[in-house]
Parts: sequence; C-alpha cells; structure tokens
Amino acid sequence: MIEDSGLGSTILRTTQFHDLVLRILSGVAKLPVLPVPSGVRVQPVDSGEVADRLAALALGGPAGRVPDLGGPEVRAFTDLAGAFLRAGGRKRRVVPVRLAGRAYAGYRRGDHLTPGHAVGTVTFEEFLDRRHRRPA
Repeated sequence: MIEDSGLGSTILRTTQFHDLVLRILSGVAKLPVLPVPSGVRVQPVDSGEVADRLAALALGGPAGRVPDLGGPEVRAFTDLAGAFLRAGGRKRRVVPVRLAGRAYAGYRRGDHLTPGHAVGTVTFEEFLDRRHRRPA
C-alpha cells in the first residue's frame, strides 16, 4: 500500500531481532522442557545494526524499497535454543513442536529470511554474551 500510494517513502525489511528470539525462548524456558517450532529457521539481526541503517536512511531522501537487512547467520530455531540454554547455564530438553497454519508454513518455507542480504555482523551467541556479561 505504501509503495503504491505515490508518496515518498523508504522501506527497509529486516529479519527478526535477536531480542525477539530471546523473548520467545525466555518465555518458554519456564517450562520443564523447551518447546520450539520445528522446521523453522531464523536469521536474527542486532537491533543496533538496524537502528544504524535506519538512521543512515533517514538522512537521505525517499529511496523506495531498499535492500533487506538480515543477520549474519540462518539458523535452526532448535540451534538457537541450545545456544540460549548454554549461555544461561541451563539444562532443558529442547522439544521441536510442529505448528500448524499458513503463517508457520511460510516460516518453514523461509519466507522471512534474506540469506542474500546477511549484512548484520553480530551473531546470536555474541548478543547473548553481551546480555550475560556482568558489569565491572
């Protein structure tokens, strides 16, 4: 709708933020097992890197749809769950759960990924390390 409106705009599509993956995993980590969507890969990106790109884009004029910005790695959600558990020193069994519906079918197809634009540099492990680092 925005592109078709004729109004000047800039649209940046990004992959999911590390913070979203962390929020999902933190929520389910209260359970005795860690259920995660099976067959779903994600490409989390650092919100600071997205903010930097948005700030740079805001300094210019309307650019239309600009190249996507994705995190540096496409990873299985189960792999990220393992990294989350290791970073927090937790032990849980990771249980892949197949989710139904059109939205999750899109996730299983990888419609939300942009491996050709993996320009982010901060990995999920690096993000977690910063979160778990104790202040000096």
